[in-house]
Amino acid sequence: MRAIITGSGIGIPKNVVTNEMLSRIMDTSDEWIRTRSGIEQRYYADPGEGSAELGMIAARNALAAAGRETGDIDALVFATMTPNYFFPGNGPVVQAKMGFGEIACYDIRQQCSGFLYGLDLADALIRSGKHQRVLLIGAEVHTPFMPWENGWDITIGRDDRQVTPEEYAANTAIRDRTVLFGDGAGAVVIEAVDDESRGLLATKLFTDGSNVEALYVPGVGFRKRPYVSREQIDASDPIPVMEGRAVFKEAVSRMPAAVRAVCEETGADVADIDVLIIHQANLRIVEGVAKQLGLPPEKVPHNIERYGNTTAGTLPILYHELIADGRIQPGMLVCFTTLGSGLHWGAALYRA
Repeated sequence: MRAIITGSGIGIPKNVVTNEMLSRIMDTSDEWIRTRSGIEQRYYADPGEGSAELGMIAARNALAAAGRETGDIDALVFATMTPNYFFPGNGPVVQAKMGFGEIACYDIRQQCSGFLYGLDLADALIRSGKHQRVLLIGAEVHTPFMPWENGWDITIGRDDRQVTPEEYAANTAIRDRTVLFGDGAGAVVIEAVDDESRGLLATKLFTDGSNVEALYVPGVGFRKRPYVSREQIDASDPIPVMEGRAVFKEAVSRMPAAVRAVCEETGADVADIDVLIIHQANLRIVEGVAKQLGLPPEKVPHNIERYGNTTAGTLPILYHELIADGRIQPGMLVCFTTLGSGLHWGAALYRA
């Protein structure tokens, strides 16, 4: 019995935000952003449109692609670090709004590695015989992280005013992070199929929390009383903190190691991989991982230039595009790999 992806879909908000649009509210430019990240544009959700809503769009598309209805699904896994509510997670929101039965809903939060961990969880649920069809969603809405009461509507064309010098300076102070992220969702239907020649072959997952503060949110946590305060907001504590160089170094070493480990477990060679789907955090990281593994560009597709970093959404969005474009064909060996806050990282091998 193998866990096989039978359908995929994406949910992308309508607001395209180019690098030039961001330059209206902070000291940046298209060249500055492209040089550092490879990103040309990203999508922003509308006010009131959360990761659950984008996830439901992706889920409906995935169900349609698989030829399934909500009644066919017996478990839901939702990976996100940006749920609609602090609690509960997005699982019950999607379950109720889409009309699923009273199925099991698993909400997981491994940030950029969320979808990969979700794949492993879905595979375990199916291989154990506990569930037959699992809907896995990876979705994020990052824009609320960005304190752009002083310019958010400008970026999506809802306001043509100019920000004040104070607002411009405040936005510029966090540009190294905010220019990287976009909003989006991807989903897959995973089913138990009696075919040992296809499906998820193996996963290797890892965690090392010894340097949590390399990539984390210092505020809005339950170690503080209250967990959120005006003082925290004024100090920008709800905004993610990232040691970019440290994360880059970890990414270009740990992801290749995970790919080699999962290949070794299955007896495959890295050169046997037909398509390597890397977490889309930064084009330089994608290129660095490919170089470490000795894989040519045609085996390592990317779409970060169009979406930015959508965290738990990057792997399923790219996977869906590759399926839709015919770049993943039956029988191909596909490898997923990612690294994110925690640090959590890993790799999975999948035979299409």
